[in-house]
Amino acid sequence: MASTAVKLIDIAVNFTDGMFKGIYHGKQCHAADIPAVLARAWAAGVDRIIVTGGSLKESREALEIAETDGRLFCTVGVHPTRCGEFEESGDPEGHFQALLALAKEGIEKGKVVAVGECGLDYDRLHFCPADVQKKYFEKQFELAEAVKLPMFLHMRAAGEDFCEIMTRNLHRFPGGVTHSFTDSAEDRDRLLSFEKMFIGVNGCSLKTNENLEVLRGIPVERLMIETDSPYCDIRNTHAGSQYVKSVWPSKKKEKYEPDSTVKGRNEPCLVRQVLEVVAGCKGISDIEGLSRTLYHNTCRLFFPQDLDASGGAQLESGTAVQDS
Repeated sequence: MASTAVKLIDIAVNFTDGMFKGIYHGKQCHAADIPAVLARAWAAGVDRIIVTGGSLKESREALEIAETDGRLFCTVGVHPTRCGEFEESGDPEGHFQALLALAKEGIEKGKVVAVGECGLDYDRLHFCPADVQKKYFEKQFELAEAVKLPMFLHMRAAGEDFCEIMTRNLHRFPGGVTHSFTDSAEDRDRLLSFEKMFIGVNGCSLKTNENLEVLRGIPVERLMIETDSPYCDIRNTHAGSQYVKSVWPSKKKEKYEPDSTVKGRNEPCLVRQVLEVVAGCKGISDIEGLSRTLYHNTCRLFFPQDLDASGGAQLESGTAVQDS
């Protein structure tokens, strides 16, 4: 079990996924349990969570979930693999206007903090062809420009096209994070060449020694951490697992107990493990200082109103950590 000396923000949680309703592969295995999951997260030092929206319907649900707790926030947007929904709606512009209206509603409620999840995913073209993905990725910059929000981005095996579209649209949004990063050192460096871009890592970013080498090249001041739960957990077979120190009791879904995590289902408390792997991989012994830097990065992008003068001064006075 983790100590709570660190302060963390999980920037990617898919609370709209059926697993948090107790449904696995279409079968109800236990009751919905977001309150128990949240209780574990808060106890582990998680201070805020951003719930991911990946379609118009899912973005509505993400906003509803975010409204249940003052520490929950959300995104509004359409994931690259679901961009077909614009045309399937029969009225792509009407679909876009509905997204825009939802984003404005969520901003008024103080809940919507980014446009996304949007981007390009060429690993899963069977869900949506590249030309449709590119068209509606570009369209969502219009959304970010209209509401003046940062972007929550997805890039998978599409670095060249992604960065080309980004370059064309840099003037339209205040900044972004490319989350769940699993691509090459070359793609990492392309992203870092955009000064307003952060990179988000989770268990899928920490699987192999090559992944860890790529992580070592991301400056901590350009990094954020996440779980992308219920997916992307850190498994014992992953290269990064050697650095994990905090563990929670877990049970199989068939033997569910509210006080235990579900084996194989990731959840926000485990963002602490991602922090530990980043620290271990980069040779950073001051894990609290690292957590402060990552927290500050996340606030800079998603919660700039929280960065008052005293908070900035504290970070600049040496309590923030740099790469070793």
